[in-house]
Amino acid sequence: MKNFRLFIILVVLLSASIIVSLLFGGSKIPLQDMFSALFHPGVAGFNQTIIWGIRIPRIILGLLIGAGLAVSGCVFQGMLRNPLADPYTLGVSGGASLGASIGIILGIEKLLGYYGLPLCAFAGAFLSILFIYLLAIKRNFSSTTLILFGVVLSYLFMAIVTFLLSVTTANKAHSTILWLMGDLSSADSGIILPVSIFVIVGIILIFLFSKDIDLLTLGEEKAYHLGLNVDMTRRILFLLASLITGACVAGSGIIGFVGLMIPHFMRKITGPSHRILLPASAIGGAIFLVLSDTLAKTINYPIELPVGVITGIFGGIFFLIFFLKQKNRKEFF
Repeated sequence: MKNFRLFIILVVLLSASIIVSLLFGGSKIPLQDMFSALFHPGVAGFNQTIIWGIRIPRIILGLLIGAGLAVSGCVFQGMLRNPLADPYTLGVSGGASLGASIGIILGIEKLLGYYGLPLCAFAGAFLSILFIYLLAIKRNFSSTTLILFGVVLSYLFMAIVTFLLSVTTANKAHSTILWLMGDLSSADSGIILPVSIFVIVGIILIFLFSKDIDLLTLGEEKAYHLGLNVDMTRRILFLLASLITGACVAGSGIIGFVGLMIPHFMRKITGPSHRILLPASAIGGAIFLVLSDTLAKTINYPIELPVGVITGIFGGIFFLIFFLKQKNRKEFF
């Protein structure tokens, strides 16, 4: 009953965040006009164009990416038993950053057309996933190995990105920096479709492993004695969460703190069971990113801020306060 009430509250908050995002932006639309445009999509009009052509695609992309990053962070923290594990700690986003930077600076993204930049970013993320995966196999996929390799690769990739920015033209450097800050303004059906396939299918598959993640949080030895194939389960979960992250970063750029903060917050509410924690984190991540994007569109109007700036500022402040208030400073497991 407690969990049922929790999900009712989350769904209500999610609905409210969507309505707020539909109402506010570059042009504020009255509530009555918003509902009129929403229920009459075929009628030509200014409000219909804004709602259906700009805001709804952007909201959908925000929902997908917020849910995907939050679930990926939840999986990494659970399977590695480390509160600092998230999609960025493990080097996936660093690889995507490098791929996108190379694509922009070398002009590869223009040669590839509409999907040029997302493809470059996803290629970088995939190569990073593959590299970490192969290295981790040689070390029996231990938690320490994954985190260590991920952190080292993240620093290496960002060092290369910084070098590329320092030797390229000002225009290309500016475009690269804006992408690295995270942005949802490129949302349309062409971007939403591939991102939705990776995120939705990935989350469903991960949910099937919710009990296995619970066992991994007990430690490798206990999980093994309870009949779990620890190495194989970790490999599958790592690949699924990494592919979700790669798709999210390819669709929006670098958006920080969603995968780190949301699972922490939800875990304090739901408890450690991933059967509840995973869907709660997905909804929580979607709410947080949609509201953050709405704030990014309105706080400095008419100049729109990258949503990654908002999540970084508010996520960082919130996480510090949330962490310092905890009586138990040990790991949450």
